[in-house]
Amino acid sequence: MKFILEMIILANENQLLTLITGADKGIGFETATKLGEAGQHVLLGARNAEKGQRAVDQLRSQGFTVDLVVMDVTDRQGIEQAAAKIDDEFGHLDLLINNAGIALDNHEKASTLSTATMRKEFDVNFFGLVDVIQAFLPLLKKAKSAKIINLSSNMGSLGLATDLQSRFYNVNSLGYQASKAAVNFATICFAKELTGTNVTVNSVNPGWTATEFGGRSLNEPTPAGMQTPAEGAEQIVKLATDPKNAMTGTFTETGGTLPW
Repeated sequence: MKFILEMIILANENQLLTLITGADKGIGFETATKLGEAGQHVLLGARNAEKGQRAVDQLRSQGFTVDLVVMDVTDRQGIEQAAAKIDDEFGHLDLLINNAGIALDNHEKASTLSTATMRKEFDVNFFGLVDVIQAFLPLLKKAKSAKIINLSSNMGSLGLATDLQSRFYNVNSLGYQASKAAVNFATICFAKELTGTNVTVNSVNPGWTATEFGGRSLNEPTPAGMQTPAEGAEQIVKLATDPKNAMTGTFTETGGTLPW
């Protein structure tokens, strides 16, 4: 009996512990599913406890190890409380996937878009992301090999936005685009600061995906040109399951590297 308990403890210690913010739906939920399939212990972050628990129950029904972390990325105190609880229960964190995000400006002209709307986007997409990284970095540093994966967007690429040959040249979504450009800069800054440590930091573009966030109603068929949630999560899952963990300070998508 003692031998069996020791084996269970060893198995739990070898199971990667992964926190995904905003994971009760969309790409976050798909990422949680794929990482559950890969044998990781998923901490499913959700702002709404009821919706989060439904997602957790669905994943547990498939045999995955999943726990709910109720956390609003705009609430610094709540983030710190979540980090303290995870520290108490697990003592470390292997992966942090910053998936939570919003888009509110609906391609309104920069000359008329309210700064109040832009502030809301920055609060979630940028300031919330930075608060989460700062709160959980001490736990990531306790892991043998840790990763921070930030969900960005090709719409946040300054290179694509200024390329006359790019389809993003004519895109105008100041609040969302600027917040995702800021996410990329956060990735660069944290990656440089953590060079030589056990923690890598990378940005990923999931692409235009058939989710509620992507503009698809749950009752509609997938529109032409949109990819499936599994396709949207592909590069995130690839980085999250890479045993080498050598890449840092990159901005990638399934097809390769993107310009900053």
